[in-house]
Amino acid sequence: MQHEGRTSTETALLNYKTGIGQFTQKLPEVARAFNAFTEACFEEGSLSKKDKQLIALGISLVAQDEYCMIYHTKGCLDQGASEQEVLEACGVAAAFGGGAAMSQAVTLVQECIQELNQQTH
Repeated sequence: MQHEGRTSTETALLNYKTGIGQFTQKLPEVARAFNAFTEACFEEGSLSKKDKQLIALGISLVAQDEYCMIYHTKGCLDQGASEQEVLEACGVAAAFGGGAAMSQAVTLVQECIQELNQQTH
């Protein structure tokens, strides 16, 4: 569902936020456990938060999970990844995920970068 005046990236992030809110109301313990687990996985450690976001983006491309592609593209940028770093991670994912990963990298990921960069400028 596209919301008036929002980019497709903003709409997808809003749809996810709405959906997770509804899910949390229905299964609060599952949502709490999942959120705690994923937060722990993305904490700074031997790998930086930026590196973990780049890995997650690559995995989401191979898994063909569009919401995670958007979410982790944003995560990469939020953690200071350059467009070049994001696109290199996409290239590595395409080496494993083939044409499906590459098609998402050259469409959805690049669209997200453009839309998210427009918000910050």
